[in-house]
Amino acid sequence: MPSIKVFNQTGAQTGEMELDESVFGAEYNESLIHQVVVAQANNARQGTKCTLTRTEVRGGGRKPWRQKDTGHARQGSIRAPQWVKGGVVFAPKPRDFSQKVNVRARRLALKSALSAKLGDGNMIAVDKFDVTGKTKEAAAILKALDIRNRVLIVVDGDNSLLLRAMHNIPYVSVLPAEQINVRDLVNNAKCILTVPAIRKIEEAYKE
Repeated sequence: MPSIKVFNQTGAQTGEMELDESVFGAEYNESLIHQVVVAQANNARQGTKCTLTRTEVRGGGRKPWRQKDTGHARQGSIRAPQWVKGGVVFAPKPRDFSQKVNVRARRLALKSALSAKLGDGNMIAVDKFDVTGKTKEAAAILKALDIRNRVLIVVDGDNSLLLRAMHNIPYVSVLPAEQINVRDLVNNAKCILTVPAIRKIEEAYKE
C-alpha cells in the first residue's frame, strides 16, 4: 500500500499516512493522460473567430469594368479575395472544438497522473494551511517546503485566505479537491495536497 510523509507548513515532518492503492497506486498510462489533456485544452477553446467570405463582404455587386478590350485582367467583383477589402478565402468560422472523454477514462487518467506524481517524489502532503492572506506567509511556506518550480496546491473546499496569499506568486495554482484535474497535474512540477483533500480525493475516486 502506498504511503506519503506528512509535513506542516513550516517544513517539519509530523507523521506518515497510508494512501488508497486504487487511487495512488494506479499503473502509469501516458497515452490516456495525453488524450485527456488534449481534450481539456480543446474544451477550453472558445472557437469564436470569424472573418467574411466574398459572399459576405459589403459591396461589389457589379463588375468593375467590362469583360473585354480594357487592357485589364477580367474581374467579376471588387470584393474578390485578390482585391483590397475583399473577402477571405477559406475564412475561419465559429466552430466547436470540444472533445468527449468517457467518465471512466477521465477517472483512470487522473489516478494515473496522481500515482505518477507520488512515484516520482513530486507529491507533498501537508496537514493544514494556516494563513491570514499575506503573500509573505505564502512565500515562507513555499521556502520551507523547498518549492522552486510550478506547483499545484490542492485544498479541502474553498480556502479564500490561502488563495489570496498565493495569488501574487506566478508559479502557484490553488484548487479545491473537487476541481482537481489531469491538465493541472501535468502542467505543474509538484503537487501539494492537504490531508483532508487527499481523503476527499480517495473517497471520490476509490474503487
